[in-house]
Amino acid sequence: MVSEDDIDRAPADETAGTPAGDTAGDTPSADRPAGSAVDPKVAAAIAAAEAAGPASGETVRIDSWIWAVRLVRTRSVGATACRGGHVRVNGERVKPAHSVRVGDEVRLRHEGRERIVVVKRLIRKRVGAPVAAQCYVDNSPPPPPREAVAPIGVRDRGTGRPTKRDRRELERLRDLERLRDAGGLGGRPRAR
Repeated sequence: MVSEDDIDRAPADETAGTPAGDTAGDTPSADRPAGSAVDPKVAAAIAAAEAAGPASGETVRIDSWIWAVRLVRTRSVGATACRGGHVRVNGERVKPAHSVRVGDEVRLRHEGRERIVVVKRLIRKRVGAPVAAQCYVDNSPPPPPREAVAPIGVRDRGTGRPTKRDRRELERLRDLERLRDAGGLGGRPRAR
């Protein structure tokens, strides 16, 4: 029986027992399901990450893990998020040194967005994005759409200072937006 770890191993491990001229590593093997071919570079990086990872039964610090799988930019940002209560493991707020295990649900509030991931693989060292994405299952809601709002008051380069007429038009636009945001345009006019 083939385990999931055997499927995810690097191609170099699969071709260890084949003759030198055999191209078994280039064709899909009987062990690997059709359509789940892994890029050789990604597979090699996964193997390197597993080699650098903890031994079976060991755990990894939560601040180190969220940094290693690229959920935060630096480990210190991960530790600060833990201390601030922005990281939860299985529903509980955790400290930076909390041990994370395979199967734990990690919730991270960072940069105005909540990420919900389930730990699939433990790693200690930061790896590339394709490898990092295979270390967790992302159950996060989609990010909110970016609002395409044109900035008010931005002038073209080289047009000089705004004239009195330009300034009055800008104030009129700002008043219209303020009225629209307040609930409608049909109220009493603003006193000047």
